[in-house]
Amino acid sequence: MKSIYKKIVYVFLGLLVLTTTVHAQGFPCPDPDEPCDPDDVNVPFDGGASLLIAAGVAYGLKKINDKRKEESQTAEKV
Repeated sequence: MKSIYKKIVYVFLGLLVLTTTVHAQGFPCPDPDEPCDPDDVNVPFDGGASLLIAAGVAYGLKKINDKRKEESQTAEKV
């Protein structure tokens, strides 16, 4: 059992060390003498956000549907 915990700790520490080298954006200007366009360094936001919103709406609709089924089944039993 201790070997499992050791493996988990080693994986966690390895991931913790590796995440320090990951950057969300690269360096803004490849050539410091030229002015940079600020639109070149922006991170796209719409794609992920719209997927999360759609997933939230689908999950909410599923929960409402499940609640209605549960209420109709309890009403039939009574």
